[in-house]
Amino acid sequence: MSTRGVSTHADAPADEPVDRRRTRHFDAASGEPLHPAAREVLLSAHDDGWADPARLYGSARRARMLLDNAREIVAAVLGCRPDEVSFTAGGTHAVHSAVLGAFAARERARSEIVVSAVEHSSVLHSAAALGPQGAVTRQVGVDGLGSVDADEFARAIHPASVLACLQTANHEVGTVQPVDEVAEHCERHGVALLTDAAQAVGRTELPTRWSLLTASAHKWGGPPGVGVLAVRRGARWRSPWPEDERENGRVPGVQNVPGVLAAAAALRARAEEAAELATRHAELTERIRARVPGLLSDVDVVGHPRHRLPHLVTFSCLYLDGEALVTELDRAGYAVSSGSSCTSSTLQPSHVLEAMGALTHGNVRVSLGPDVTIDEVDEFLAVVTDVVGRLRQEAAAP
Repeated sequence: MSTRGVSTHADAPADEPVDRRRTRHFDAASGEPLHPAAREVLLSAHDDGWADPARLYGSARRARMLLDNAREIVAAVLGCRPDEVSFTAGGTHAVHSAVLGAFAARERARSEIVVSAVEHSSVLHSAAALGPQGAVTRQVGVDGLGSVDADEFARAIHPASVLACLQTANHEVGTVQPVDEVAEHCERHGVALLTDAAQAVGRTELPTRWSLLTASAHKWGGPPGVGVLAVRRGARWRSPWPEDERENGRVPGVQNVPGVLAAAAALRARAEEAAELATRHAELTERIRARVPGLLSDVDVVGHPRHRLPHLVTFSCLYLDGEALVTELDRAGYAVSSGSSCTSSTLQPSHVLEAMGALTHGNVRVSLGPDVTIDEVDEFLAVVTDVVGRLRQEAAAP
């Protein structure tokens, strides 16, 4: 369908004036625009990789070769074998497949799923969905920095455990978790360990001792709708989906080959940039962490000050509603996220911030993309100071 004459963006309501300056995208943790490497590959892949790679004719064999090459690229970054990598319809689908598949392959005597209290909602919901099948979820708490204590997590693992879930790094506050330390205890009890690495892939060093790993391409500049499920050889896992001859039974259906190729191209490029990007981002987020408490009163910077993702920083402002703050920052030209609710419609407090004992309202998550400059960060600090002050004044806050 032609898009000539059709607007590709929503028009702002007439009663909501919008700042027409270029919007700075400070929400890379939710998703990034396509990496230039991915954009180039995505266009050409629709010519070379459109066929069903499960078929035997020439164009299909070509698509299969390209798909296998993408698998090798992703496996190299994750630190696993290419045949351990499958591509799903997104990060959430990868998590669902990992959790449900680990439970489907359980020994009859095992029924408990151990999770940290700050796992992504897709992990928690997957575990809860297995309740009718006899699964029992055991949550392990975190400290005020969002960190899991490895010994406490280990004590929750025992012979009745079928799966342990510990994220590589938290999606709301950036705290990195002790996955490799926990893995030792999982291995001792024969328990599969799932790490949700969606926020960490292409950003920081990954853990090595996992049974299952999930990730999402649009977090590293790949296209949305492409997820990664890695299952180590020897891990107890069985596909929870109806049988399908593709992908060795892990992921049913025809693969999105162009999307996968673009995702792999973006990840390879991001891996080459990662060290320099992490250094620059860490300096910028540390600048925000250091300056926000001096610019604003009654503000709490949350997350671990050292063991954290380099590109992400979160702070909470007393006397403010997070959604109102995000909306006003958007009108001022800055796209940020708020952890004050799981979705903008439920108005539920963030389970991550609650588990940490942190302020759950007036929360701002800033996560930086590859092109953010120090001048843009300083401009943001000035704008957020003005916006917070104005909103507090309007609310007659102390």
